[in-house]
Amino acid sequence: MKPILKRNNFFDHVLIFAFLIILSGCKNSISSGLKNGDLLFVTAKETGLSGAINNVTQKQKNASFDHIGILQKNKNGTFVLHAAPKGRSQRQNLNDFLKDQAEDGQKVVVYRLKPEFQKNIPNAIEKANSMVGKPYNFNYILDENSYYCSDYIERAFRKDQIFKLEPMTFIDPKTGKTNSFWEEFYTKKNLKVPEGELGCNPNGLAASDKIQRVKELQ
Repeated sequence: MKPILKRNNFFDHVLIFAFLIILSGCKNSISSGLKNGDLLFVTAKETGLSGAINNVTQKQKNASFDHIGILQKNKNGTFVLHAAPKGRSQRQNLNDFLKDQAEDGQKVVVYRLKPEFQKNIPNAIEKANSMVGKPYNFNYILDENSYYCSDYIERAFRKDQIFKLEPMTFIDPKTGKTNSFWEEFYTKKNLKVPEGELGCNPNGLAASDKIQRVKELQ
């Protein structure tokens, strides 16, 4: 019986090794089609803060986003540079980033700078890394000491003017009045709704004519 047990153990190890190789291949396949500087847009939810952001910012009928990050690929791995309520401005492993979105029931869509603007990516990634560690801006009003997601990306590319700041609106297009979520949101903070103040949002960035949609990550 002993030789049989040894043989089974041997095959068990072979199967485990093969599984690890396959698993590693799946992980690598996720990033294999991605390029340094790709923009990862996260689809919006229909309710809560995500829904409220989308309600007043959606510009494309077939696209609605509430978060964005920029991809950094180097010898150490593949990362997403982004500003998020959990973890502030950060550099997060791509697989962990995708896992977080999947757990929230959200998808990730890849956009890429058009060829003529690819030269600006190194500067943007350098700037994004310099902002890592800054607090998240929970007021969504431009602040030099904290950033929200699209603000973080706009700043990363600001030197090369890839994106631009625009007057913000919190008007519900269906009613023509300030969205009730935002009215309550800023009232609780003892702040005036920053209607018309300069800012940006993921949907606005996605509508830029300097980038193009590549694919949805599975």
